[in-house]
Amino acid sequence: MTSEPTTARAHATDDECDGRKLKREITGPLLFLFILGDVLGAGIYALMGVLAEDVGGALWAPLLVALFLALLTAGSYAELVTKYPKAGGAAVFAQRAFRRPLLSFLIGFCMLAAGVTSAAGLSLAFAGDYLTTFIDVPAIPAAIVFLALVAALNARGISESLKSNVVMTVIELTGLLIVIIAVAVMVGGGRGDLGRVGQLPDGSAPALAILGGAIIAYYSFVGFETSANVAEEIRNPSKVYPAALFGSLITAGVVYALVGVASAIALPPAELSESSGPLLAVVDASGVGVPAWVFSAIALVAVANGALLTMIMASRLTYGMADHGLLPAVLSRVLPNRRTPWVAILATTVVAMLLTLVGDLSTLAETVVLLLLVVFISTNVAVLVLRRDTVTHDHFRVWTAVPVLGVASCVLLMTQQSATVWLFAAILVAVGAVLYAVARVADRRAAS
Repeated sequence: MTSEPTTARAHATDDECDGRKLKREITGPLLFLFILGDVLGAGIYALMGVLAEDVGGALWAPLLVALFLALLTAGSYAELVTKYPKAGGAAVFAQRAFRRPLLSFLIGFCMLAAGVTSAAGLSLAFAGDYLTTFIDVPAIPAAIVFLALVAALNARGISESLKSNVVMTVIELTGLLIVIIAVAVMVGGGRGDLGRVGQLPDGSAPALAILGGAIIAYYSFVGFETSANVAEEIRNPSKVYPAALFGSLITAGVVYALVGVASAIALPPAELSESSGPLLAVVDASGVGVPAWVFSAIALVAVANGALLTMIMASRLTYGMADHGLLPAVLSRVLPNRRTPWVAILATTVVAMLLTLVGDLSTLAETVVLLLLVVFISTNVAVLVLRRDTVTHDHFRVWTAVPVLGVASCVLLMTQQSATVWLFAAILVAVGAVLYAVARVADRRAAS
């Protein structure tokens, strides 16, 4: 992988012809923490129990496989973001590469649907054992109320500064370090079972079990895609972005693997899989004396922050697509004083609430992964197509084999998805296609 200077230019990009500029205030360390906070998020706090069902005590294995697969697609993002530092993510890359508005719309809508589905899963995680430490309420009603509160905050107008993201990242990372340290103390005291770390479920095929677990684990790494949206605000993106992207993913992967090892040592897979707050159960089992309410509060902050950021992204993406005529115009309406997209917030929140009725965090997480795999395939192919488009500035260039392997890895993960997950994803995409058709008809009528 290299930073490649190009000597010719096919054409000026649309963004470069635009006189509007954002202030470049994001340094390398801030970008590293931004991506790390997005990746760490809440997935690991909720999914360790789900992973235990697939791989038993070998929790570290699917996490490392998922890290490797995520790094492949991250290589493609590193090239495209540094090549087009004013571009805004997978849908824009697809438009540049394929020049097909419908395809670009579907890529953008897959991102949108993945965000709403992810928020539904996070709301269920919020309403699980971490919340019941403080109050015992039914999970689905609590998840719906939680989403309503997130929508209210979103509509009020929320500005997530990089400094606040640093604070949230420190809180999230602290919770994971508590898990690792607590189990290390447990082992030092002669307790725990080190033998569980390599044990797979009885009768399972190791490769298939780990691959199946990697589908779930992949959910914990996909947050890096959001970083493409801040490219214009990064100082020296060609140098800074790849280092921050790969560094944050590897850091998260190492922490995740250590948490997986610690979880297996502390508890049998059966006990982990029964808990909707598995890391709380691990800390309790360590006997270190960390109050349950302290760790639960950390986990709730991580989950709530993840859900809030996801819904802000989903509502703004909905608003932007409506503002560009890709979704019905009503979704672009904003509150007069707050200037927040209230219809988009309402619509995405209602969809997320309906998805909580699925009640199965594993199904929702796998649906998010499937939708994002479609996005990632598009991005990996776009890298190769856009090699024909040269730019005058230096940019990162990934080895050609990496996006090819990225496409192959995405297809491989797709083949492991269940029929139920494919059905959920197909329904969401079909809804998007209908909305696109409605928007196009409305545009034609307005033009006539």
